[in-house]
Amino acid sequence: MRNPSRLHLYPFLLFLALFSFAQISSAKVVKNIQQFDKAVATLKPGDKIVLANGTWKDVELVFKAKGLPDKPIELQAQTPGKVFITGQSNLSISGEHLVVSGLVFKDGYTPTGEVISFRTAIDELANNTRVTNVVIDNFSNPERQLSDLWVAIYGKNNRFDHNSLVNKRNRGVTLAVRLNTEASRENNHVIEYNYFGPRQILGANGGETLRIGTSHFSTEYSNTVVRKNFLDRVNGEHEIISNKSCGNVFRDNVIFESQGTLTMRHGHYTTVENNYFLGNRKPNTGGIRIINENQTVNNNYLYGLTGHRLRGALVIMNGVPNSPPNRYDPVVDSVMNNNIVIDSDYIQLGAGAGADEERSAPPTRSAIKNNIIMGKSNLDPITVFDDVSGIAFAGNIINDEAKVPAELQYGFKKVPYAVSKNKHGLLVPEQSLVDQIAFGEVKLPVTREETGASFYPKTEAGIAFQSGDSIAVKAGTDTLLSALDASNPGDILVLENGGEYLLTKFASIRHPITIKAASGDKPIIRSEKPSFIVIENGGALEVENLWFDGAESPDYKGNSVIRTSGYSMNINYSLSVRNVKVTDLDVNGFFYFFKATPGTFADYIEIIDSEFSNITGAILLLNKEVDDIGVYSVENLTISGNSFTDIKEEVASVYRGGTDESTFGPMVTVTDNTFTNIGKGSTHRSGASLYFHGVQKLFVSDSTWNKSAPLELYLTNGEPITVIKDVVMKDTGKIRANNDQYEAENITYK
Repeated sequence: MRNPSRLHLYPFLLFLALFSFAQISSAKVVKNIQQFDKAVATLKPGDKIVLANGTWKDVELVFKAKGLPDKPIELQAQTPGKVFITGQSNLSISGEHLVVSGLVFKDGYTPTGEVISFRTAIDELANNTRVTNVVIDNFSNPERQLSDLWVAIYGKNNRFDHNSLVNKRNRGVTLAVRLNTEASRENNHVIEYNYFGPRQILGANGGETLRIGTSHFSTEYSNTVVRKNFLDRVNGEHEIISNKSCGNVFRDNVIFESQGTLTMRHGHYTTVENNYFLGNRKPNTGGIRIINENQTVNNNYLYGLTGHRLRGALVIMNGVPNSPPNRYDPVVDSVMNNNIVIDSDYIQLGAGAGADEERSAPPTRSAIKNNIIMGKSNLDPITVFDDVSGIAFAGNIINDEAKVPAELQYGFKKVPYAVSKNKHGLLVPEQSLVDQIAFGEVKLPVTREETGASFYPKTEAGIAFQSGDSIAVKAGTDTLLSALDASNPGDILVLENGGEYLLTKFASIRHPITIKAASGDKPIIRSEKPSFIVIENGGALEVENLWFDGAESPDYKGNSVIRTSGYSMNINYSLSVRNVKVTDLDVNGFFYFFKATPGTFADYIEIIDSEFSNITGAILLLNKEVDDIGVYSVENLTISGNSFTDIKEEVASVYRGGTDESTFGPMVTVTDNTFTNIGKGSTHRSGASLYFHGVQKLFVSDSTWNKSAPLELYLTNGEPITVIKDVVMKDTGKIRANNDQYEAENITYK
C-alpha cells in the first residue's frame, strides 16, 4: 500500500517540475558562439542566456543588451563552475541592468587588452551591471612582459562581487576602474566580497592587484567603494592597491601576507578605514602610504609588517612642489588617526625626502593622533626624513622600550608592552587602550571563506621541493634524462655516489625537481650540449652534492651548465645549488655556470657551500634585462659559504636599470665566501669580481678576496640599502662605486 503522506507530495513535486521547466524554457540555452551571438541579438528585459556546460575555446563573447531595474538580463553558466572559457577568449559587456555569473576563465589568455570588460566599444559602456560568482585563474599571456587587464570596469553604478581572481602571471593590473571618458567618472561602482588570490612577484612595474584611475585622470572623481575583499599574498609589485583618482573608499578589506602597500598614489579625498593588514612577519609586507590632499586613514589594524622605506606600515610621503600629474602631490589636510599597529617595523614620515631632488615638499596641515603602536622587533620604529612640523601629533600610545624621535615626544605616551591574542585570534593591546582610542572590537571584517566564487576552492598552486617520490637513477648515458622525463612534480632523483652521467640532449626541467646524491663521493655530470640543464616554464630546480664538469662540452660561445628557457616564462622559478662542485668550464672563453634569459624571473637563487674552479665565464649572469625600466631577473640571491677560484668574469653580475620604484628587489646576500683570482680575464668587460647595478638590498660580509678584480656597485634610486662589512681584500682593488651612499665597516686591504 502506498504511503498516504507521499501522495500529498506529488502535486507539489509536479508543480516544481513544471516551474523549473518553465524557467529553463524561458532561458536561451546556447552551445556555441554562433548560437550565443544570435541569442544576444533578440534579448529583451527579463531574458536569460545560459551557456551550456563544457569548454568554450577561442570565443570573444559580446554581451550587449538593455534590461530594466526589475527585469535584468542575465548571462549565466548552466552550472556555476562547469562552463570553462579557454584559449584566446574574453567577455565584453555593455548596456543597462545586466548580470553575469558562474563562468570560469582558465587555460588561456585574452587576445585583446582585457579579459572581462565593462564596455563593447569606446562609447558603448555597461551601467547598473553586476558580475558575480566568476573565476579568472591563471588566464595569463605566455609573454611575461605583455600587459593586459583581467577586469576593466567602465560606466557607472556597476557591482563586481563574490569573484575569484587568482594567479595572474603576466604584466598588467588584475582589476582596474577606468575613467577614460566622462561617462565613466563619478561612477559609484562597488567592488566587494572578492577573493584576490596569490599573485607572484612580477619584478617590474605593472603588477598592481587593484587600481582605480590613472595619473592622467587623477583629479577626476571616481567615487568607487572597495569593501570586504580578501587579498591573499598578492605580491605583484610595491603597490598592492593603487588609488589614482578622487573620492574613493577602501573599507573592511583584509590584506594577508602581501608584499607592498595600499597606496594613495594620486587623487584626493580618499578614505581608508577598518582594513586589516596581516603581514605575519613575511618579507616586504607593508601597510598604508599617504600622498596628496585630504586623505583619511582611520581605524585600521596592522600586524607583523616588515616593509621598509616606502613599504612601511604607515607612511606619509614628501611631495613635489607644483607636481606634474605623474609625480607626487604634497600631503595636505590628511589624517592618520586611531589605528592599531602591532609588531610592525617601520613608520616613515616625510618618506622620499633626499631620495631625489624633486620630493622636497613636507606634509602640511595634517595629523597623526590616537594611534597605538606596540612592537619589540624594532624598538626604533619611527623615522623622520624631513620637517614634520606640518603634522600634528597627539594622543598616540607606544610601548615604553621604543624610541620616539625627539621632535615628536610631546605626541606620544609610553606604556608597558602588553599584547595578547583575543578570542578572534588577533594580537591586541590591553582593552583599556583599545577603548581609549575608540577602535571598537578587533575582529576581521571579512574572512577568506566569505569571499570569492562559491564553487571554487582556494587551494595552493605551488609544489614544494622533495614533496614527491625518491627515484634512484643509475649511472650512464642519458639515464638522468629518462628519469627526468618520467618524474612528477616534487620528486627527488637520487644519483649514485661516484657515478658518471653523460647527457647527449638538453635536460629540460618542466616542474619542481630535486637532483641529488647521498653524502659521500659526488657523482659527475657532463654534457655534449651547449647547456646541461634548461629550466622551462613551470620548472624549478634543486641540486645537491653533485659535480658538474665541462670536459665533454662543445666549443660553443656562451655555453652554460644551467640556463632558463629561451622563451619568456610567465611562471617564476627557483634555483637551489648546495654542496656542488663545478670544474673546467673552459672549452672557450665564455662558459657560464648559470644564465638567466630576459623575460624569466626567479623568486630566489641560492649558491650554498659549493666550490667553483677554472671557469672562463661568470658563475651567475643576471644582467640581461637592460631596457632600464626597472625590470630585473631575480628577487632574492644568496651566495654563502662558497669558494671561487680562477673565474675569468664575475662571480655574479646583477642588473636592475632605470628609476622605477614599483619593485622591491633585487635583494642580495653575499657572506662567508672566498674569491681567488676572480674577474681578470682578458675579455672581461666590467673588470669586477662582483657587479651589482641597482640592487635594492645588498649585504656583503665575512668574505675574503685574493688577487681579484674589485667589487663594483652602481647605486640607483629607491633608497637602496647597501652594507659591506668584515671583508678582507688581498692584492685586490678597492671597491668601486658611482657614489658613496653605502655603509662600509671593517674593510681590510692588504
